Amino acid sequence: MRNTVVIALGTLVLGFLAPIVLALLINQIGSKGVKGFVQTITYMPHFISTVVMVSLINIFLDPNTGMIGKLFPGQILMESTNAFAPIYWLTEVWQHCGWNAIIYLAALSAVDTSLYEAAKMDGAGRLQLIRYVDIPTILPTCIVLLIMNMGSVLAVGFEKVWLMQNAMNLPVSEVISTFTYRIGIIGFQFSYGTAIGLFNTIINFIFVVTANYISKRVTETSIF
Repeated sequence: MRNTVVIALGTLVLGFLAPIVLALLINQIGSKGVKGFVQTITYMPHFISTVVMVSLINIFLDPNTGMIGKLFPGQILMESTNAFAPIYWLTEVWQHCGWNAIIYLAALSAVDTSLYEAAKMDGAGRLQLIRYVDIPTILPTCIVLLIMNMGSVLAVGFEKVWLMQNAMNLPVSEVISTFTYRIGIIGFQFSYGTAIGLFNTIINFIFVVTANYISKRVTETSIF
């Protein structure tokens, strides 16, 4: 449970903020050609399968041949209990940040250009445009997506964690989904595995309802 919460919260925070920052930066690019190129490069990793992604992680972090692993001599990062969660967080952001930024870019495309012109006439720079025009525009979208993401706080992806696990990092990599697989499928305790899955679903549902209630009271934006 602790491992699941640590990995899930880190993924939620970074996976929520990174696409917003990326979308705001891409929106500041003036050239359509450059903007399209940057968008393509950033969302291409989203289409890499989980198996290939974990293979790339192992290659990059190899202590002998990996270009990142060589920066940490004497350490095998994939076996480190301290490095497992950061590796998971950063690779999740790298793989999905560009794809998740598309919806924010769509919201930013609806901004009235006259707002930018008026702000520039008042002496606003790029940071002021982002703060007073862009962020208020995408804020409702951010809130809705955050509420929806709260429904998967404890639903840490099984495939990636399972493929990244080994005997050395197991104390920090065992999450609810992999534990359910070991108990329910490998251990043939189907009723116990089902109970764990039901518990996970109920907790996620409570998170969604709570986040929606708080958002509705504070910002008057909600999904139901």
